[in-house]
Amino acid sequence: MKPVWIVDDDRSIRWVMEKALSREGIAFNSFSSAQEALDALSDASPEVLVSDIRMPGRSGLELLQAVKQRHPAVPVIVMTAYSDLDSAVAAFQGGAYEYLPKPFDVDQAVDLIRRALEESRRESEALEPALESKDILGQAPAMQEVFRAIGRLSQSSATVLITGESGTGKELVARALHRHSARAQKPFIAINTAAMPKDLLESELFGHERGSFTGAQQQRRGRFEQAEGGTLFLDEIGDMPAELQTRLLRVLSDGSFYRVGGHQQMKINVRIIAATHQNLEQRVRDGAFREDLYHRLNVIRLRLPSLRERPDDIPLLSKHFLGASAKQLGVEPKRLSEDALAHLARLEFRGNVRQLESLCHWLTVMAPGQVIDTGDLPPEFRNQGSAASTDWLSALEHEADRRLARGESGILEALNRQFERALIGKALARTGGRRIEAANLLGMGRNTITRKIQELGIEGDVDNSDNSGSGS
Repeated sequence: MKPVWIVDDDRSIRWVMEKALSREGIAFNSFSSAQEALDALSDASPEVLVSDIRMPGRSGLELLQAVKQRHPAVPVIVMTAYSDLDSAVAAFQGGAYEYLPKPFDVDQAVDLIRRALEESRRESEALEPALESKDILGQAPAMQEVFRAIGRLSQSSATVLITGESGTGKELVARALHRHSARAQKPFIAINTAAMPKDLLESELFGHERGSFTGAQQQRRGRFEQAEGGTLFLDEIGDMPAELQTRLLRVLSDGSFYRVGGHQQMKINVRIIAATHQNLEQRVRDGAFREDLYHRLNVIRLRLPSLRERPDDIPLLSKHFLGASAKQLGVEPKRLSEDALAHLARLEFRGNVRQLESLCHWLTVMAPGQVIDTGDLPPEFRNQGSAASTDWLSALEHEADRRLARGESGILEALNRQFERALIGKALARTGGRRIEAANLLGMGRNTITRKIQELGIEGDVDNSDNSGSGS
């Protein structure tokens, strides 16, 4: 965790704050002037800045401006013995988190710093990690189409609606759209609109003014303001409460909104990317989602395929996730055997890529050897695979899904050949290669089975001396 910076030319104030923060276990650095802090800013940044306003040389307001330019998410608390209105207004206009008049109660000052630390961490978690973004992996035709769409949208700021089952990687695609856009150097802010109650969600999105509700002890910027110039990702948009759908529609219409309890209209320049696992058209028909908002969001639609539609990507994804888990745990990466990969390709994976990632992490920790076989899988995966393998129709459906996802043509003919070859081969094996008996078991004539054997290239011990029976 980064330290709190204390900037004050009064040595006694610095001493009191240092003792209080030390007692609370909060890391800090102290500076006797704004210039010292500005010099340090070139190599480091604080978690929270606490600065006097009036000091010899550079003022605290100048320091506030410099910090906000370089690190806009850092909360700045300004303190001064000159409790005049002009200083307070100037501090808040410059983006100060809170104003602390001297003399102040030390315990209250520490409480304020704690709240500022929580705010700083909350905003930091919302920002995209520039060097830790995950890659989207996939070689299946359905994923290649997603990659092409990301490329086509790289120079656009159009609103995008991403649909797909849970666990397919909708946020990864949203981050990729941001990373490859002209807004890449600006913030990427993500929020799950289904993860919090309506009142809290409204404050999270639009911010609030001090005193606007119980517990609102200071002004707070919402996600729209945090994303200024960049991208706001609204996950699980289908679960957004009706009242907030109306407010969101206004923002999408004219780029303006009011903070909770505020009277000043805010204007923002933000690209909206929304995502849902639900059928929004059905939600509109059910009256649970505004039709006008749906049309505002559904400018460009990207559908992410389920893992069941891209089983050919399972080896690639598994290798990536096993490698990532091994790196995280500091061990050698394990690998899946061919039988285990074939088994996984037949599974349902209702949790999609996220479920596969969790499985790979479990295997890294729990599988006994470096090569993972089917028997090393958790029981629920082994049992699911056994059921699928005994259900030939289910296996056929999986194979059809796989080929369709790859964009193959002539699927019916290819599968028919494999079907006939398997049946005739098994019948011949049962009869010791005697064609007439095999033909009778299968319900076909001798001439037909002879022709099929030649066409399908069936090898084996076939009794060619058996020349009785009727043709068909």
